[in-house]
Amino acid sequence: MPKAYVVAEITVTDPQAYEEYRKQVLPTVLAFEGQFLVRGGTRVQCEGEDDAHHNQMRTVILEFPSLSRAREWYTSPAYTKAKALRLAASKGRLFIVEGA
Repeated sequence: MPKAYVVAEITVTDPQAYEEYRKQVLPTVLAFEGQFLVRGGTRVQCEGEDDAHHNQMRTVILEFPSLSRAREWYTSPAYTKAKALRLAASKGRLFIVEGA
């Protein structure tokens, strides 16, 4: 069964509120056998730089053992609660992709 990856590219609009999201999200990821592969590090935009993609975006990549576990995490009550904090404190996009 291929692994699945959650990829988020966001711009934090309220750093203080976003910090509360960061505190709450880790236990939700671990509960679904996920792990952070990338959590904010330095980003170098090589192509596609425009208003929607720029060097100030925060990139996060999570790995889950399967697409179903990633989807279960995303729709879980615990993450739904944390997600509300993220949505209020940032803007961007998030998607799940199945690995090779």
